[in-house]
Amino acid sequence: MKRNHLSKVLVAAGLPLLLIGWDKKPHKKGPADVPVTYYKLKNGLKVVLSPDKTSPTIGVGVYYNIGFRIEPKNRTGFAHLFEHMMFQGSQNLGKMEFIQLVQKNGGVLNGSTRFDFTNYFEVMPAHKLETALWAEADRMKGLKIVQENLTNQQGVVKNEVKVNVLNQPYGGFPWLDMPQYANENWYNAHNFYGDLADLDSAKLEDVQSFFKTFYSPGNAVLVVTGDFTVGDAKGWVEKYFAAIPAVELPPKPDLKEPVQEKEKRFTKEDKLAKKPALAVAYKMPERNTPEYYAMGLIDQILVQGQDSKLYNLLVQKKGYSNTVAGGINIGLGNMYDYNGPMLWISNITYDSTITSDSILRQYDLAIDDIIKNVSADDLQLALVKIRSGLYDALGGNFGIGKINLLACFALFDDNPARINTLEAEFKKVTPDLIRKTAREYLRPTNRTILIIEPKAPK
Repeated sequence: MKRNHLSKVLVAAGLPLLLIGWDKKPHKKGPADVPVTYYKLKNGLKVVLSPDKTSPTIGVGVYYNIGFRIEPKNRTGFAHLFEHMMFQGSQNLGKMEFIQLVQKNGGVLNGSTRFDFTNYFEVMPAHKLETALWAEADRMKGLKIVQENLTNQQGVVKNEVKVNVLNQPYGGFPWLDMPQYANENWYNAHNFYGDLADLDSAKLEDVQSFFKTFYSPGNAVLVVTGDFTVGDAKGWVEKYFAAIPAVELPPKPDLKEPVQEKEKRFTKEDKLAKKPALAVAYKMPERNTPEYYAMGLIDQILVQGQDSKLYNLLVQKKGYSNTVAGGINIGLGNMYDYNGPMLWISNITYDSTITSDSILRQYDLAIDDIIKNVSADDLQLALVKIRSGLYDALGGNFGIGKINLLACFALFDDNPARINTLEAEFKKVTPDLIRKTAREYLRPTNRTILIIEPKAPK
């Protein structure tokens, strides 16, 4: 989930061939210049290898194509609960020994649950690649699923919900709250952090079935980056992962959202908040369409940085707040690491003397300015900013950002080499497409407004 549940390990930022048994030639094209070797094992495991000799370290990421979006009904928070279970021991490693193995070898590790995947990663000295692969294969082969571990982790997750959401001012706002208000389809709209009653009701047999189904090799991608040779990595991947049995996967649920034709407004009371807050969400274009890339640039123009239109209007001109935030897949990743309906969300905290309508008026002015006046210069600045953000992601967090993109493009598109085409796709966007996308997707009838209203306890 968004919060770090392993206090002593690294937290990843958000923010990541077609024939079985052979691989495409390594790709090394595009401005990002990321080498990509991609192939699949006979059991369906996708494998991405991306050598980089700039540092004597390696990164290993295992991404399972199961996030909280498609967790079982009446089991809200189950995908997140299971993320915790993956650190409770496996066939050859006892409880917490996986963590100790990585840390005692000078490495860092973590895991997280997102909309469409649950991921686990470790960064270690280069000569420990075989150790990392063995450990990940060990828990993919068989997790230690016993009642004691389940009961313990139910308590840990419930406490996490209480600490990070229920007992925090603006807890879950807007990243957890807004999908529940803006979306209609249960899979996109339920409380994915977990209702306490649902967390309590999870049974051991549910966990066993969940692991057998969704943590199978055919539902996963293994990514290796850093200082290694492709030949060595292929040999160890075959040695440790190839014998893990394949499992037939269930059909994917329908995640479609109806087109929104009417503005929705909600108010949520918060007994811990000192000031009101407002979030605005617009439903996104479908992923990988021209409009999707246009929205990525509109996000840069509207809310990213102190040169953005919303910062200029809400902070500098009106003084409604000292900051305004926003983004695509806000709080849980970025515009690249999801695979279904998504929201563009912006939020602001302000004084009670200011009306929500006056704030919304500034949003309308900013959007109208894009529709009427966006220029080639505006577009060029947005391209510079999004390119900078992409390269920061590729190079930061011990290389986890690169692992994240490679893994998601393998899981969702069967093409991790997309990492090298992103900049070119953004460069195809024209001012006319920006205007068209803003008119179609940033219309008032496509937005949901959520207002946090401070309410002192009686």
